[in-house]
Amino acid sequence: MLERFGIGKTEGWLLLVIALICLFLSLTTDTFATLVNICDILNYSSVNIIFAAGLLVVLVAGGIDISFAVGASVVQYLAVSLLIWMGGGNWALGFALAIVIGFGLGALNAALIYHFRIISIIVTIATFNLFFGLLMFFTSGVSIYDLPDWLSRRVILFEHETSVGWAEITLPVLVMAVVVFATWLLLRRLTVGRQLFAMGDNTEGARRLGINLGAMHYLAYGWLGGCAGLAGLMQAHYAQEVVPNALYGRELEVLAAVVLGGARLGGGRGTLLGAILGLMLISITQNGLNLLGISPYAFRMIVGFIILVAISLSGERMGLLSIGRRHVKAAGASR
Repeated sequence: MLERFGIGKTEGWLLLVIALICLFLSLTTDTFATLVNICDILNYSSVNIIFAAGLLVVLVAGGIDISFAVGASVVQYLAVSLLIWMGGGNWALGFALAIVIGFGLGALNAALIYHFRIISIIVTIATFNLFFGLLMFFTSGVSIYDLPDWLSRRVILFEHETSVGWAEITLPVLVMAVVVFATWLLLRRLTVGRQLFAMGDNTEGARRLGINLGAMHYLAYGWLGGCAGLAGLMQAHYAQEVVPNALYGRELEVLAAVVLGGARLGGGRGTLLGAILGLMLISITQNGLNLLGISPYAFRMIVGFIILVAISLSGERMGLLSIGRRHVKAAGASR
């Protein structure tokens, strides 16, 4: 029945689990079902959903990337520093810088994976450490608090006063909606989207069909990089500061959410709805644990468990390493 509305089996189960958790938290806490808390979850989750949309493109193409959160930290620091150096700038320049720098970091991953025939998980582990190490070395871990006026001024799209405070929806939610829509267009309405699915499902078959595997690599990892850049800028706007390690560790939450939503680690399968529902399930769980006063370490255990289950059910006997081997073989055959 749900298939009529474009909701698959995985998405249906996620909706059911989310509904049950929300019911439980509504009965056991006084603040979960309030408009203020719901808006807070949406505002906080918007950055992660932007990440999830970009990561889905990479997973669909048969790759994996765990460097995007650190890349977003690099982007926000570089972009804000450049904007300050240029005298402040504006939203248009800020968005342009974030997308260009982020795309460049993603393209670096694509180049290493495709041209040097290195396994994607190994490349992104390396760039994860490279990006973070360089960021902390050159910044000494010092945060930026004096942001340009336009970036530090909160953009509120909706606000409503309640008995427990103000409920607000802020700019990151709008940017999230635009990114999700653009990613949906890419994957479901454009020819290149079908090519990404084809490459993830059968790399050798895609090569024989004449699909440019190199271009698909740059598109997938560049798209994730651009999304990460926007997420980094929105995090800076939301927090009204740039903290070098603020996004460190988000990659595990997002990866767990996207694979929980049905994206196959071997490539060729995944939906935006599933990724968003997976992310919302994790965000609601984290929020519920906080409201119940349960240790945050419990949340890390849940994330780790989800990743283990997802890998076990992915259908890839060799796990993550098999993803890279397929790309290595395809790159070699195309030369």
